[in-house]
Amino acid sequence: MIDIKVPAVGESISEVTLVKWLKQEGQYVERDEVIAELESEKATFEVNAEKAGVLKTVGKEGDTLKIGDVVAQIDETAARPEGKPAPVVAAAAQAPVAAANGSGAPAKTTAAPAVQAPVTSIPNDIRATPVAAAIISDKKLDAGSITPTGTGGKILKHDVLEALASPGRTPGKELFTRAERRERMSNLRKTVSRRLVEAKNTTAMLTTFNEVDMSAVMALRAKYKDKFKEKHGVNLGFMSFFTKATCYALQEWPAVNAYIDGDELVYHDYCDISIAVSAPKGLVVPIIRNAESLSMADIEKKVVELATKARDNKLSMEEMQGGTFTITNGGVFGSLMSTPIINIPQSAILGMHKIEDRAVVVGGQVVVRPMMYLAVSYDHRIIDGRESVSFLVRIKELLENPDQLLFGKDPLKALLEL
Repeated sequence: MIDIKVPAVGESISEVTLVKWLKQEGQYVERDEVIAELESEKATFEVNAEKAGVLKTVGKEGDTLKIGDVVAQIDETAARPEGKPAPVVAAAAQAPVAAANGSGAPAKTTAAPAVQAPVTSIPNDIRATPVAAAIISDKKLDAGSITPTGTGGKILKHDVLEALASPGRTPGKELFTRAERRERMSNLRKTVSRRLVEAKNTTAMLTTFNEVDMSAVMALRAKYKDKFKEKHGVNLGFMSFFTKATCYALQEWPAVNAYIDGDELVYHDYCDISIAVSAPKGLVVPIIRNAESLSMADIEKKVVELATKARDNKLSMEEMQGGTFTITNGGVFGSLMSTPIINIPQSAILGMHKIEDRAVVVGGQVVVRPMMYLAVSYDHRIIDGRESVSFLVRIKELLENPDQLLFGKDPLKALLEL
């Protein structure tokens, strides 16, 4: 019998929570197969079977375990169940090759017969029976607000009729309920709560605002997004522009990229940019290391990599430790303006927001431009008002003139050495 113990996941972490068993008691598991999901105060990680055999669970879901505690046992002497073949890695690796024909081209597959879809105005990603779709189209209903009860999430006729009979209410939900429910806070949520309160109580936090005209950036993206995607394999998003602009501004105003350590100020000659990501289990802040040295494509690739890992709860401790400055984007949720909270021990955080067409005055004329409010929350103990405002104005200048992102200054002024 082999003991599977809780692994060490960081110097400061002494306990974890057993979130979920992915394999059940008495089930035969393969070597390196994921058997459980654990959560520390900073991240979620998986536990793998060290040998093939029958699993015996020790901990229960929701248990708090110490580092080194036995979470499960595996009987490696147990016979492999009949009909369960041993894993063959080589065959799996060669599977894509076997799917090709002799000429090297992909093997032809028989196309599934086309299904005649009803002609309606509902979105293509909403599934509904022809009758239900016709009623939705005729009554101009929001298909997304209808609770489907059909197989595979299909909207049926009675689903639509129930929605029509109960406007403004969630179909099937009990009326005038007074029910309550309690859920245990996860380690990650408790850590986020503690750090947010600590940031409010231990820093002299202020927020300064500005707005940026996103016309130039949006025009640049529209012009080059297809070529960028073709060459680099990633989309040209807003984050690379903001990260580049932030790195230039941080190097011009180093106090914004510093933090207080006791009686000393620690300055950084590099920019490790933390990006706030809303993951399924809570807010996480992975880091783009040495962002000042990365190209636009490298930044976009790193953003996609970190966001994907956050969504799948695959971020490692190393990917979330450190960081000298944070960028958060509430605009993806529709936020027009906010005051972001500093990610301690850092001294400042940049908040991006929703891009919205607004009337602005340009050259004495009222014109409509895509505008975004920017906010920088900062620790006034280390960053003065002049530095925080100048830092944000510099970001605004770089974004409204993205050609400056190549040198960090106007190309003509660089040519003339001005």
